[in-house]
Amino acid sequence: MKLLLTSAGVKNASIHDALVDLLGKPITEANALCIPTATYANPGGAGSAWRFINGRASTPMTELGWKSVGVLELTALPSIGEAHWVRWVQETDVLLVNGGDPLYLNWWMRQSGLAELLPSLRSETVYVGLSAGSMVMAPNIGEDFVRWRPPTGGDETLGLVDFAMFPHLDHEDLPENTMADAEKWAAECRYRRTRLTIRPPSSGRRCRRRHLRGTLETFHSLVPRGDADSFAMCGLRR
Repeated sequence: MKLLLTSAGVKNASIHDALVDLLGKPITEANALCIPTATYANPGGAGSAWRFINGRASTPMTELGWKSVGVLELTALPSIGEAHWVRWVQETDVLLVNGGDPLYLNWWMRQSGLAELLPSLRSETVYVGLSAGSMVMAPNIGEDFVRWRPPTGGDETLGLVDFAMFPHLDHEDLPENTMADAEKWAAECRYRRTRLTIRPPSSGRRCRRRHLRGTLETFHSLVPRGDADSFAMCGLRR
């Protein structure tokens, strides 16, 4: 399985090109399953799920011109049994995973059985995360981003990648997500040896490097800073 972890979906040409490259074929020839589950734990989640499914959100995912789009609602899967839905996931080209609450998404990925299935998917399968859909791949999200608390407690997520993500850096609607907040979050993370990188899109913007408490950190973003959708990815080393 290939991962495309984004802040706000397929928001610009760089991300679009990366998606097509990972798919190995045009979007119009690829079948998708969208997963709206994470948004239900947020205020107004039902409306957000509808907009995501119908391609009316401001975070392009389902409206890209797929050959087909189906809905994989994780909360429904335990009631229908794996024999019914596993083949849907195994045969699809791409999973489009909505934003919302990463711990709620993590809980239902595990409860449904999807988390266990993901590592065994075909190498051609592409997983596209949007905000929480990206954050859930990390080992943990940090206490700063805990809203919905799982019955097991803690902030642990799937751990399928070895870095965590500070979302929506300098987003105009999230004034608390500043560089200073990102630095504080990284310093308080249980994984102290951190490395982050900014990889600019095709605009040619330079990489930006910072040192946090003696550790080299870089910030990685697939969109330009100032686009209101930049996404700081924090590489965590145990």
